[in-house]
Amino acid sequence: MKFILIFGPQAVGKMTVGHELEKITAMKLFHNHQTIELLHPYFGFGPEMWRLSDLFRKEIFEQMSQSNSAGFMFTYVWAFDLPGDWSFVEQICDIFESKGHEVCFVELEADLEERLTRNKSPHRLHYKPTKRDVKRSERDLIQTMENHRLNSIPGEISRKNYIRIQTTTRTPAETALLIKDRFQL
Repeated sequence: MKFILIFGPQAVGKMTVGHELEKITAMKLFHNHQTIELLHPYFGFGPEMWRLSDLFRKEIFEQMSQSNSAGFMFTYVWAFDLPGDWSFVEQICDIFESKGHEVCFVELEADLEERLTRNKSPHRLHYKPTKRDVKRSERDLIQTMENHRLNSIPGEISRKNYIRIQTTTRTPAETALLIKDRFQL
């Protein structure tokens, strides 16, 4: 099995690219908002929601790592300045690597103007109800970008199974094809 971690800032195209990869591979997508949308109606964006979200995600990763699935993808907004995010990434990679699975990193980046446009896309709003308050979502996107570093610096990620893709002018299908080819999915 290959585990693909697709990461980058909000509205860079992680989920949309993951959906495109599902169309051209046997892989399954688990996007980060699946747990957020489940828990948000009960706990808002409070600490209980994030704690439960992490627990659910890790349990899903454990079960998938024991399955006979061809591959599994997860999307994540990784704040490189937060040690807790580094720890979470290490933990989920260890779940798969400890069972002999290959882990591949896909980092996406896009210009802020493009991300603000994508933040309002029907595809995004369909799958992420918490983003439907577009003004709040846009404020959060900008604030998160101002407060955290959401893309790596050159050389920071030393894994051999790593690709960084600028998605500003690429379609999700083009990006998915680059990933498929790079990791022979």
